[in-house]
Amino acid sequence: MLDRLRRRARWLPYLAVALIAVAGLAGLAIRPDSQTNPGSADYVIVAGSAGLRWDDLDPQRTPTLWQEATKGSIGWLSVRSAMRVTCPSDGWLTLGAGNYAAWPRHTTGSVCEPAQPALTRPDDIGASLTEQRSVVQNNQDRLPYGAVPGALAESVRCTYAFGAGAAMAAARPFGRVDKYQPEFPADGGGLLSECNLSVVDLGAVSGSGEQRRQQVRVADATLARVLAARPQRSLLIVAGVSDTERSNRLHVAIAEGEGWNGGWLTSAGTGREGYLQLIDLAPTVLTALGKASPDKLFAGRSVTVVEDRPADVTDAMLGVHNADQRSVAQNAVAEIFFRVLAGLQILLFLLAIPVMVRARRHAGPRGPALPPRRVVAALELALIAAALAIPAALVADATPWWRNSHPAWVFGTVTALFIAIGTALVRFAPRWPHRLWPLGATSVIATVVVGFDLLTGAQLQLNGVAGYSAVHGGRYAGVGGVGLGVFVAGLLVLAGASVKWIDKRWRPVLVVLLGAVGVVMVGSPYLGADPVGAIALTAGVCVAAAITTGGWLTFPRFAWAALSGLGVTIAFALVDVRRPASDQSILGRVLTELLNGTAGPAMSRNAAANGQALLDSPLTILAVAGVLMLAFCQFSPWGGLNRLFGLHPALRAAGAGVTVVTLLAGVLNGSALTVAGAAAATAVPTAVLTALRVLLHAADRTRPEGETDGPGGPLMRDDPSLASR
Repeated sequence: MLDRLRRRARWLPYLAVALIAVAGLAGLAIRPDSQTNPGSADYVIVAGSAGLRWDDLDPQRTPTLWQEATKGSIGWLSVRSAMRVTCPSDGWLTLGAGNYAAWPRHTTGSVCEPAQPALTRPDDIGASLTEQRSVVQNNQDRLPYGAVPGALAESVRCTYAFGAGAAMAAARPFGRVDKYQPEFPADGGGLLSECNLSVVDLGAVSGSGEQRRQQVRVADATLARVLAARPQRSLLIVAGVSDTERSNRLHVAIAEGEGWNGGWLTSAGTGREGYLQLIDLAPTVLTALGKASPDKLFAGRSVTVVEDRPADVTDAMLGVHNADQRSVAQNAVAEIFFRVLAGLQILLFLLAIPVMVRARRHAGPRGPALPPRRVVAALELALIAAALAIPAALVADATPWWRNSHPAWVFGTVTALFIAIGTALVRFAPRWPHRLWPLGATSVIATVVVGFDLLTGAQLQLNGVAGYSAVHGGRYAGVGGVGLGVFVAGLLVLAGASVKWIDKRWRPVLVVLLGAVGVVMVGSPYLGADPVGAIALTAGVCVAAAITTGGWLTFPRFAWAALSGLGVTIAFALVDVRRPASDQSILGRVLTELLNGTAGPAMSRNAAANGQALLDSPLTILAVAGVLMLAFCQFSPWGGLNRLFGLHPALRAAGAGVTVVTLLAGVLNGSALTVAGAAAATAVPTAVLTALRVLLHAADRTRPEGETDGPGGPLMRDDPSLASR
């Protein structure tokens, strides 16, 4: 009977792992109910102005724009397109393509070219863009987005364009603009009801000072004429369709009409209330008109409305809520922060090497003296501070540092303060002398900071120095590449440091339990909203669980880990791909594209993004520096990492899991070594500290000159019964 119970008990860990995997899959599969368009319309009017930003609006200077913003639904518009900076011609073309498109550029410099396409008027009704055919061909052949300029016009019965920029958005792929006027007339009565889609160029806004204010007044006056001629049952969309300088900014987005009043604009493409993309406008137009979107051509998602925004536009979009001002500061400070962090960590690693060399236990009587205690203590504090730098930067993003005239200095000061607080908490804890305490404590802090941010809506990462910028258009909600690296490193290292307290056979269960929580937090659309990251984390958790009890990653272990991870991935993918296209995650869309043979552009975009991130990001330097330092710690005679892994094999499992997750997530998400760099910046400093402690512990057991452990070593000397065997 006892043997039977023992045999049954052996299966309990496997049953627990299976139940945890099922629970994690259920957490990933649950998604919010899809939102529908708040209202329909017989006519849609898109009034665009290149360069129009929210800080251009004023109740006295621009009364019409302010009135529409107060009455309608509003949001921050990201104008990201095929080029690094979206100039007016790119913005208008992207609007008409519903996808990332670009117009050929002929000049360089800090200011964008105005939208001045070559137009002919074969009759007094419409117009023709003479370059449109070549532009369409260029976007198809040279750019990896599969954009078809004119796809929006081809999807409606008729388009009416007012202004040169509007003609670029309203032209069909072969260049024909159904109806055209060079500008919106003073008396436009009846014109906006001649076609179900009208596009109006309000004029570009550029420069600064009085010149810019005058251009905004002109745009406001043109919009007033549009409102006077607006037909019944129409939807008006006002958009700042592009930048006018070669810098990325967030722009105005207003939708006003039946069902579009008094809320935040958002879309499934951003997943963030108050944020939408330029590519979302084309599908929104068609949805409002009750027409189906050409899914294979449009990259955007239809815009919806979320209620409960502040009634006052100033409270909603300006002041402490000015996302454009914050994103500008974030772009400048983030580059400085990560470059400084990379330089300081490399310097710290170089300083740690001679200390580790002197800390190694030497067999001979003339080995170098141990490093001074003060040097070791200072190095340990510096390593802890380095590991807490990114979590501290995330917390610092909760402060309005970006509103100061010297944002970099303010952010650096606040971050240094939080680093000091975190370092003090680790150093003065009662468990400080324990070997794994610094490693485990910093992992807990990293995991809690990112996890709490995800549970509260990822507010710290949006337009945050250690997060992501909305103007770049890569991510608007959930966990970013930096946050993912910090969270994964903290979670798996915490699991590896914690399993020492439980029975060996239950260690994989604890790793899988913590991993399942992490997978749900990363992949759930309510939290991290990164299914690719969740799949990568699943693979890493499977690898870590397979070797957490010790030993190497043998083929049977690898096979079980791979099959487990593949099973969860396939199950989630099948659930996701069965949803409507508008409700699918990025995984479901990629699988759908693979099945219908249109995945080529997506793969090209991913490869291009990986190449750019690899070369441009300072986190690449952090990843490489971390790998080199770990290699020194493991393969050199002075490293100590092999001793650490021998004492705590679960830490090697955690390291293997972190490596798998960060490389997979980085490559599949198009961020190259960004995730790995953030993970290295968080985990490597305390891994070096722990290896140093192992070396110093071994050095403490070195016998004074003239003493030996005897022929059998220290254990046999202490136990005479063993020496006699």
